[in-house]
Parts: sequence; structure tokens; C-alpha cells
Amino acid sequence: MREIMIGNVHMDLGAGRRGVDMGPSAIHLAGLKAGIEGLGCRVADNFALGVRSQEMLEPGDVHARYLHEITEVCARLADRVEAGLEAGRLPVVLGGDHSVAIGTITGISRYWKKRGRRIGVLWVDAHTDINTPGTSPTGNIHGMPLAVLLGHGPRELVALAGDGPALDARNVCVFGARSVDEGERRFVQEVGLRVYSMSELDERGTALCAREAIDRALDGTAGVHLSFDLDGVDPQHAPGVGTAVPGGLSLRESHLICEKVAATKKVLGLEMVELNPVIDSENRTGRLAVWLLLSALGQTIL
Repeated sequence: MREIMIGNVHMDLGAGRRGVDMGPSAIHLAGLKAGIEGLGCRVADNFALGVRSQEMLEPGDVHARYLHEITEVCARLADRVEAGLEAGRLPVVLGGDHSVAIGTITGISRYWKKRGRRIGVLWVDAHTDINTPGTSPTGNIHGMPLAVLLGHGPRELVALAGDGPALDARNVCVFGARSVDEGERRFVQEVGLRVYSMSELDERGTALCAREAIDRALDGTAGVHLSFDLDGVDPQHAPGVGTAVPGGLSLRESHLICEKVAATKKVLGLEMVELNPVIDSENRTGRLAVWLLLSALGQTIL
């Protein structure tokens, strides 16, 4: 029986808008655990990582707000994820803002580095999340995690991966991008990151692009981790996100991506982030998050 470890990271310090710290609770309210068990899996661990609220803290450096606290949470998460993999459990991490991916992916990367393997990542997002403190227009760290995982940005966060970056750009794809800052555009070219914009998906077809992206993530790696920011989905289907951008993935396209990841049989981890129940409508986005996670775990129509 497949064993699942659910990590609930109640953190919104990396975001510019409050509320995503309640995202994990909304996903559970929508029936995640029962859905996972319905697939014949066992939830062997279901832990929560809390963090002090913004009202209790000073943001510190305006170019990397709440850096100390975010580093602390990501370090704890990386340790739990790595330990879960050692115990044979698949990590499913619920955010919280997208800075939690630094902890999730660092833990997965460290586990496979010890075995001499790289990992691939499919990063579904309306944004590329590849800002650094020097390019970010806001100083919000949820816009920086992919840069950190590729070895750029605050040294405290980069160092969590140990020797060398957590990821190699050759095995990383951003999928569904449609809002990219000027500094990010330059950085994408410099590091060789493959970004599939919504324009490209429209022109070439989502199914073909998803297959290419997954093949890139699997090329010479142990498998693929799916990091899914719910703002990658069009706001008409996922209204409960803090940084909504029109013109995103449809319901069917979102499920297709998750189904294709599951079909590889090489899923290393999953995470679902940036759900903000405060601005959601009757937990529509929470229910969507559950459907997508179950698709990525192998639920199919037939």
C-alpha cells in the first residue's frame, strides 16, 4: 500500500496578501484525506508546521521580507520531507504561500543527492517565481523560490540544499506563465529555464507541451515533483488565490497536467499552494485543489 505524508504549512509570510496560511485547512475541509484513502493509499503522517503571524514580527529587509522566519520554516519542512522519504512515504505538501516550495524541494533534492541522482520539477504557475532580492518589485519571497532552488537569492535559503543548488535548470519547467517581471525575463534567459507561457500552450496545445515539459523533468533524473500554484488556473475556476491573473489554465487542462504527471509512475512529491480561503467562494478552490491532487496521485476517469 502506498504511504502518503501530508505536510500542512500554515505560512503566509512570503505573500503580499494575508490568508493563505489557512489554505491547508480549506483543502482538508474539501475531503483530501478521504480522497487519498479512496485511492487505496494510507496517510501515514499528517503534520502541521505553524509560524508566528505577521502581527508578531518585523519584516526585516524590505528586499526579502520575513527572511529569517521563512528560512526557519523551510529548514524544518525540508527535514520532515527528507525523513518521510527515508521512511518510504510520498510527500504531499499543502501551503501556504509558494515560498514553502523551498523546503519541500530541498528535502526531496537532498534525499536523492545522497543517492547520486538529480530531480525534475514541473512548476505550474501564472508567475515564474524567479525573482531575487535585487530584482523583486515587492520583496515578497513567494516570488523568489525557484531562483533560490536554482542557487540564486538569499544565501540562508540557498544553503538549505547543502552542496550545490537543489535543482538543475535543465530539468525544470514552468507551465502556464502569463505574468513575468522584467528582471525575471532576463534571469530566465541567463539560467536556461524552460517556460511554457499560456500563449505557447494556446498555439501548440497543452497536451503536447505537457509531454515535453515532463520529458525534460525526467531526463536523467530520479523522477518529477509537481509544484502547483493554484493561480496557474484561470480565476473563473480558482477564485481563491491572492495573485490571480486572467487567462489561465482551464479545469480540463489542469487535470490533464496532473494526470500526465501521475502516468509517469515517477512522482517524487506533490505540493499545492497559494489557496486563500478568505477570498474564495464556498471553498471552490479548495475542492479544486483536492481534485487536482487526486489526479496527480493516479485517479483517472476510467
